[in-house]
Amino acid sequence: MRLRANQNRLKVEHSIIDGLRPVLERMLQRDEIRSIIPGVIRQVRDARGPVKIRITVPVQNGWKAIALSAGARQELFISTTLTQAELEQTIDTALAG
Repeated sequence: MRLRANQNRLKVEHSIIDGLRPVLERMLQRDEIRSIIPGVIRQVRDARGPVKIRITVPVQNGWKAIALSAGARQELFISTTLTQAELEQTIDTALAG
């Protein structure tokens, strides 16, 4: 079963790492972000402390990012018209709460 949230803009087809969902929902308050699709979760050793999100590469309709928290990393596919700098600012604002 696929779960949809925030007017079908947060497409949850996998589980989401601890603490990440509220950050994603704050990011979706910007109209320029069309959707966020969380991907596969993998365990890593260096993902401790609060949630961190890092933009990695551009994709056809936006950006790919990596979220780190609770000993895991998760890919995020962000469909947006924002530039990398604008998206980084949006992420920083959403992380600040």
